[in-house]
Amino acid sequence: MREQRPIAVAITGASGSAYGLRLVESLLEAGRSVYLMISEAGYPVLELETGLALGGTAEQAQHRLVERLGVGPGRLRVFGPAEWGAPVASGSNAPQAMVVCPCTVGTASALACGASNSLLERAADVILKERRKLILVVRETPLSTIHLENMLRLSRAGAVIMPASPGFYHRPESLDDLVDFMVARVLDHLGVESELSRRWGMPDPS
Repeated sequence: MREQRPIAVAITGASGSAYGLRLVESLLEAGRSVYLMISEAGYPVLELETGLALGGTAEQAQHRLVERLGVGPGRLRVFGPAEWGAPVASGSNAPQAMVVCPCTVGTASALACGASNSLLERAADVILKERRKLILVVRETPLSTIHLENMLRLSRAGAVIMPASPGFYHRPESLDDLVDFMVARVLDHLGVESELSRRWGMPDPS
């Protein structure tokens, strides 16, 4: 049986960093390995919204996340914005898929133009050119015509545009329930099984 390739996750400075953190946790719980990239703005926003201080560097973030999540060696690798030797920077060793979660409209703009000014941008460009799955969990409102045109361009290039718009039919009782709803949808598109959220048409377990 062919070994499953890692999944890349990028957390940018958009509000909604809890989505990205929960996605990483869920992938690891499902037995998947994760390549994680956090933008410069992603660190302070993540700390502001979740209370989790990762230190601001890839090395510090990896140490603290491995400790927090209790994962084994090599299961989670965190890369800095200029680590051009990382596997995600080349199509010859690309991950199975990549999720930018949450994704700023600025990041979407850079990706729509094929920019590679950081490892995150290069990794997404690699995913598109290799025809692998790129999911963008865009978090912004309202959206300008420029934002929409950039997302249309990315969709035509093969990306999945998945706005951070959780449903309410599962009767959420907490913010965690809303986060889990969105993460469950991302996992569905990655082909990763989960029971994070009740699906449409399924009976209420209560």
